[in-house]
Amino acid sequence: MRYLLWVVKFALFLLVFSLAVKNTDPVAVRYYLGAEWQAPLIFVILVAFCAGAAFGVVACLPQLFRLRRELTALRSGLPRKEVDRAGVETQRKLHNGLQAGH
Repeated sequence: MRYLLWVVKFALFLLVFSLAVKNTDPVAVRYYLGAEWQAPLIFVILVAFCAGAAFGVVACLPQLFRLRRELTALRSGLPRKEVDRAGVETQRKLHNGLQAGH
């Protein structure tokens, strides 16, 4: 199984490497007010991918922190009813915040 995983990783690396080699042409990314950035296409794709991954991680942080607080509360021995009430209140606040944004 370990060898199969290495073969899959190597194949994925070759796929990404060949994509990078084939997409070295410079492209212009135009911004507002005439600003422009020129870079190789693969670099622009990599920056966009990394920015999307970073935004995804940041979007998951509030839920991660809430779950860690609940886990800490459960480990400290609080009654289950208080932990559930806190979770329901957090969900209610989140739901109300999402509705206010529409």
